Amino acid sequence: MQGRLKFEIWNLELDPMKILLIEDYRPLRESMEQGLRENGYAVDATGDGKEGFWYASTGEYDVVILDLRLPGMDGLQVLERLRALKNKVHVVIVTAKDSIRERVEGLDLGADDYLVKPFEFSELLARLRALVRRKYDQKEPVIRVADLEVDTSARQVKRGGRTLDLTIREYAIVEILARKSGNVVSRAAIQEGVYDFAAELSSNVIDVYIGRLRRKLESGGGKKILHTKRGFGYILAGEDR
Repeated sequence: MQGRLKFEIWNLELDPMKILLIEDYRPLRESMEQGLRENGYAVDATGDGKEGFWYASTGEYDVVILDLRLPGMDGLQVLERLRALKNKVHVVIVTAKDSIRERVEGLDLGADDYLVKPFEFSELLARLRALVRRKYDQKEPVIRVADLEVDTSARQVKRGGRTLDLTIREYAIVEILARKSGNVVSRAAIQEGVYDFAAELSSNVIDVYIGRLRRKLESGGGKKILHTKRGFGYILAGEDR
């Protein structure tokens, strides 16, 4: 029937902004982890290859950022074992090694991208965004839902041409919903997508963020675009009733 929203429930298999960082040099790991969190990513981080392989093989991640020189299990072994398990997670190798042979070896083992240290953090962020778009088969950085525009490159949201003042966490939730626009996303899936493995959350934290987002998205008389499917989750979609 025209005017009805078609609902489909998304489960925990897709966490659109979750990163696993495997880097043994602690100052760099902590700096990258902080930077990724400040840019809205949920991050699990470790400096050990074996632990990193365990995270990657048992969890659901958008991208694994993988150093090659690791204790316990080196990065190429981690990558090789993941691909042997048919794990298709995107992998970006970051390493001080810069020979063509090592780059080729990593790519041949199934890495999706390669960065040589030192690199600009902004370049890493750009490559992460490109891999996320590839995962969701989205060539353009801007996602449009009715009169809402989510610019995943600038990490900016506009409604009716007006830029919205969103926090990092609010933006992350909007991007998750926009990437699955027209489909219901469960509260648990949102929580998994924007918080890391160790986060301790109150039971209503996502509901609080949704309430804030709804007020911002519909400020200035905007039509309802963020809907609640009671008992299932939330949906970002234009409504024509």
